Amino acid sequence: MKTICSRSSLLYSLLVLGSACAIGTLSAGCSKPPEAPRNQLKVAYLGLTCEAPIFVANEQGFFKEEGLDVELVKTDWDGLREGLGSGQFDANHTLIMYLLKPIEQGMDIKITAGVHTGCLRLQTGAKSVISSVKDLKGKKIGVPTHIGSPPYLFASRVLAANGIDPRPEGGDVQWLAFPPDVLGKAIDDGRIDAMATSDPIGTILLGKGVVKTLADQAEDAPYKDEYCCAAVVSGKLAREQPAAAAKVTRAILKGAKWVEENTTAAARMAVEKKYITASPEVNAQALSKLKYRPGVSRCRRSIDDAAKEMKTAGLLKPTTDPEALAKRAWVDLDGVSDEWVNNLTVEKVADGGRPRVLPPEQFVVLFEAKKDCTCCCRCCIEQ
Repeated sequence: MKTICSRSSLLYSLLVLGSACAIGTLSAGCSKPPEAPRNQLKVAYLGLTCEAPIFVANEQGFFKEEGLDVELVKTDWDGLREGLGSGQFDANHTLIMYLLKPIEQGMDIKITAGVHTGCLRLQTGAKSVISSVKDLKGKKIGVPTHIGSPPYLFASRVLAANGIDPRPEGGDVQWLAFPPDVLGKAIDDGRIDAMATSDPIGTILLGKGVVKTLADQAEDAPYKDEYCCAAVVSGKLAREQPAAAAKVTRAILKGAKWVEENTTAAARMAVEKKYITASPEVNAQALSKLKYRPGVSRCRRSIDDAAKEMKTAGLLKPTTDPEALAKRAWVDLDGVSDEWVNNLTVEKVADGGRPRVLPPEQFVVLFEAKKDCTCCCRCCIEQ
């Protein structure tokens, strides 16, 4: 595994080179010969709990089963997006909402299938008189780390769906960014009226009796059936090597099915192989909050729904056509279908299945005893 980190701008250029088919030949029918099939790919990862399908695909040999020689490359958020957009990286799985704005701006990335549902929440103080999302008009909402992260994107969609303008400038709410461990105190001392969170922050604050939940991506319609993260490939790979794009997607989806069947084993493996820094117990609880049920047609609908709501929330340009954006973000691949996913079977590891999901109060006790876990919340608060 190799590490590449980049903090440069999202802007990048695409240089198109043209050449004659042959010296002295200007035949209208000439074309570039097809490229030889590729089997050596670079799959990027960030070192997050939810990336377990990538780790499993590597450790269980799912990439090799597809005839691929995959190098896993650790990077950061900027490096991931830029690397996929430029073709430096071939594949990953990441947040749909996080990709739609860059794709709108021209980034060359394609979404290929859904991997898992989400864990984002909109919460208010446990003793607050606020009882519904509609009560948040004119209120102050805290977000972890910075405005623009996935908790903010989800909360903006929920607010807009309830008739509240979430725009930071001229909207109906005021957004304030805090370090994740300060959000609970900010609620207690009245600096904010509500907060946008991700797990494990949301569950920890519930367990401590600090907050109550107004909207839960994992439990509330229509978000509970929407994919949070999806398999993605570079646009370059999708165009030039669609067979390889299909192979790497299938390996990640098989990894996702394996995680759903063997959550505890996947959590333990990710820690033991040093893909993430966490305790196996906390990692297993974090994984159990996610539903790894890979799919294709539902993912395509998830992109449509996210694009429409992001447009309504002012997260996309006023001139953007959400349906056109969703179409541009998606690519159909041969051999990647709901039928293939539904017929896919994976082994069941002894004592490796889904753990008993702890109530919030018990999760707090576990988390406090294992304070080495930063990976489970980094997925949705960094960018």
